Amino acid sequence: MSTRRQLLAASTASFLALPAIARAAEYPDRPITLVIGYAPGALTDTMVRLVAEKMAQELGQPVVVENRTGAATAIASTAVANARPAGHTLLIGTNSLAINPALMPGATPKDPLKELEPIGEVYYSPFVLLARKGLPARTLPELIELAKRKPGELNYGSSGSGSVNHLLTELLLQRAGIEITHIPYRGGGPALVELRSGRIDLFYATPLDSQPLLGDGAAQPIVISSPQRIPMMPDLPSVSESFQGCDGVLWQGLFCPPGTPEPIRRKLFTVLRKVLEAPALRQNVEARGVVLMDGDAAALRQRLAAELRVWPEVIRQGGIQPG
Repeated sequence: MSTRRQLLAASTASFLALPAIARAAEYPDRPITLVIGYAPGALTDTMVRLVAEKMAQELGQPVVVENRTGAATAIASTAVANARPAGHTLLIGTNSLAINPALMPGATPKDPLKELEPIGEVYYSPFVLLARKGLPARTLPELIELAKRKPGELNYGSSGSGSVNHLLTELLLQRAGIEITHIPYRGGGPALVELRSGRIDLFYATPLDSQPLLGDGAAQPIVISSPQRIPMMPDLPSVSESFQGCDGVLWQGLFCPPGTPEPIRRKLFTVLRKVLEAPALRQNVEARGVVLMDGDAAALRQRLAAELRVWPEVIRQGGIQPG
């Protein structure tokens, strides 16, 4: 009797799964919208468009990039969290999913691990800690020693209060036990101008943005923020080589609304992996200092969960408020 019930239960489960399987077989039957919370032209936008173009070729449907800016990307992520779970509205999520719940408690999604479904990792971009020309510190240990000798006298710029490069710098200061004054800017461009002029001492810039200043000697590199060195700058040490626990990167991952059928999520991940493994794309992005990732939904969920433990504590300890 138990065997008969087991067979009946298995048959029922198979029957209920048929609609999802059928939808996955037909998916996608119309254009896909890929939502990002950043303005056109930034590194995040550029990378998304490269990936979207290749995904469209693989899926046989247009993949339209939609820039929904505002509320530190919360508008974009909330729109996807509330979208119909059919695989036609997707999100390129970043570190802000882990930052916003602590920085802006009123923003949504409040629990991104429950309100969004990970599909797979896309890429990461580390930051180069640049020092102004003439700063008497060329290595991280030298910089820490200098800051301890002159507490509060040095300063650093960021792309804005609560930005990834702000929190990465604050993480380093907290772990090293040093004081350096924060000067927030509206984006990285103004901060780079101030660094070039010598009005700020330090700034965590993307590898691509750092090249002009390094090329003409207007700044000097201290470390790179990723756990390992990158091909674009192989001689620049990682922050982890001299000071553990302070590494971090700007990352992107592909998410969908919760409840999206598993066959559709699996199909999207398969296409994403094929796109990111293309040699031409890899050569293109490596020249930008970007590292493509191959992590699946579990890896993306683990990355987000880890940052949900780190950034709230950095924000709390630093008394950081939204810009």
